[in-house]
Amino acid sequence: MYIGIDLHKKYSFVTIMDMNGNIINQKRIEHNSKDFDDFISSIDENDQIAMEATTNWYYFYELLESKTKNIVLAHPAKTRVIAEAKVKNDKVDSKMLAHLLRTDLLPKAYIPSRETRDLRELLRYRASLVRFRTQIKNKIYAILSKNGITSPYSDLFGKAGMAFLKHIKLRESYRQSVDGYLNIIQQINTQINDVSKDIDQIAKLDDKAQILMSISGIGAYSALLILSEIGDISRFPRENSIVSYAGLAPSVHSSGGRTYHGHITKQGSRWLRWILIEAVPHVVDSSPSYRCLYNNLVAKKGKGTAKVAIARKLLVAIYYMLQRGERFDKWK
Repeated sequence: MYIGIDLHKKYSFVTIMDMNGNIINQKRIEHNSKDFDDFISSIDENDQIAMEATTNWYYFYELLESKTKNIVLAHPAKTRVIAEAKVKNDKVDSKMLAHLLRTDLLPKAYIPSRETRDLRELLRYRASLVRFRTQIKNKIYAILSKNGITSPYSDLFGKAGMAFLKHIKLRESYRQSVDGYLNIIQQINTQINDVSKDIDQIAKLDDKAQILMSISGIGAYSALLILSEIGDISRFPRENSIVSYAGLAPSVHSSGGRTYHGHITKQGSRWLRWILIEAVPHVVDSSPSYRCLYNNLVAKKGKGTAKVAIARKLLVAIYYMLQRGERFDKWK
């Protein structure tokens, strides 16, 4: 059977279709219900299943993968282009997914292994902690600004800066806020340190992570983030494929026989694109060839364009490093 699932937060609409395109059944299934359990139990290992890559696909996918390995995750944007319809509802969407799956026309999204999915969650958890900490720090900066106080330290949250914050004279309402925020920062720091230890240990045991860590500015966290976002490097047939996946390829517009190259597409893995951009200053500082290229591009096109170009060049180097098991020394 070919099964199309239009997945939602609290329910899903399911269309079951045979190999000739005949609809066997269509129904709405409430999650966490007997109908839901019965549907999962009814899946045969030979059934083909398609569902869109929505925000909660992990949950449903992990239930289904114990029943069948024939699960396709549909690329939402590309599926809509192929299956554009004037009438859009759950019933139509699930039917279209089943039909595209049956005719082998469904644009497929990459499904990382469960191990990679778990690693992504760990890395994104650390990123969220850092983001929360930054938000709290900004609140403290805002309180100082309200009181016309300028920090005498370049690192306000270093050892000396923290001592300054704890003893600076403020009105009671502000003092209470700053003390509370400092306590939260301390707790977040503890959580970041704990998860960072886990990440460091995972990176030590990963040969590919060790290869990436030969790049200046790429530590355990950055290396594992790159690997978790790329997944299996063999799924990219050429360097242009991985550049497009990272959203670092320039957009292309053709009209009247002329081709125009615009800004990068920013489509694909925003996490991969972000960590590569973050690594650029370190790579530029450590590699004469990258530094020369960066300076030339800054002079011609500005810092923003130069950073993107270096990130793209670095990703191409990473592509071949992972394929060949080579350290960065050869690609400087």
